[in-house]
Amino acid sequence: MKTHTYEESMQKLEQIVSRLESGEATLDESLKLFEEGAKLAAFCSKALDTAEQKITTLAQDTEKTE
Repeated sequence: MKTHTYEESMQKLEQIVSRLESGEATLDESLKLFEEGAKLAAFCSKALDTAEQKITTLAQDTEKTE
């Protein structure tokens, strides 16, 4: 999978969900879309966790200097 930003990944994930919800995809297409969606969801989750850790660290560093 090509590396994307969080925003690009979320946009692609929304497209996948929309396609799956439409019911127009074949079973094979649905499985491929689901697999890609799972990878994108994991990437987004990891990106959010990383951002949260950075914010927590910055907040703690700010508290120490006050």
